[in-house]
Amino acid sequence: MEDSYKHKGMRKGLVKLLREKGIRDERVLKAIGEIPRHFFFDKAFLEHAYQDKAFPIGEGQTISQPYTVAYQTELLDLKPTDKVLEIGTGSGYQCWVLLTITSHVFTIEYNKVLFNRANQMFKALNLKPQTFLGDGSLGLPAFAPYDKILVTAGAPVVPKSLLEQLKIGGILVIPVGDENLQKMVRIVRETETEFTREEFNNFKFVPLLGKSGWNL
Repeated sequence: MEDSYKHKGMRKGLVKLLREKGIRDERVLKAIGEIPRHFFFDKAFLEHAYQDKAFPIGEGQTISQPYTVAYQTELLDLKPTDKVLEIGTGSGYQCWVLLTITSHVFTIEYNKVLFNRANQMFKALNLKPQTFLGDGSLGLPAFAPYDKILVTAGAPVVPKSLLEQLKIGGILVIPVGDENLQKMVRIVRETETEFTREEFNNFKFVPLLGKSGWNL
C-alpha cells in the first residue's frame, strides 16, 4: 500500500476544504490529513478517495463522506483517555480516525463480509481496535460503560441500550430519522437518569440494522 506525495497533497486539499466547511477540531483535521483514505479504495477508483463524498464499499454500505466523519468525530469531543464504542465498523476508516486520538476503541459490525474485510485491513495496518461481529444497535454491554459512543448508521430512534452503556458525563453521537434523512443528535448523560439532547445538521446514512434499529 503506497502513500505517495500526490496522495498527501490531495489530503491537504481535503483538510483545507473541511476547514472551509466549519470543522475546527485540530486533532480531527490532523487525523484526516494523515490517514491514507485511498487504502480503502480499489485502484480503479483512487481518484474518488479524496473527494468529499461517500463511496460504495459493497454489501449495500458506504465509506462515509470525509466531512461526515470529521463532523461526527468533532461532536464526540474525544480525549486520549476515552473508551469509545463505534457502532458500524464498515470499511474501518472512521475507526482509524478514532484510533489517532484514543487507543481505547471498541467497534462492532453487523455484516460478516465487512467485518472480515475490516479486520484484514486493521491487521495490515497494525491497528489494534477491539473488533466484534454482532448487533450494534444493542451496543456492547460486556465492556460498558463507555466515555463516548459513535453510531455510523441512521437509527429510527435512539436505542435505550446505548444510553444505558454511557458513563455519567459520557457522550453519544447518533443520526436519528427516517430512511431518507437523519438529524445528527448528541446526547450527554448528566446523571444515572438524566440526559441532555442537542440536534444538529441533517445527514443521510445507511440504515442501522438490528433489534433496536431497522429490521430490513
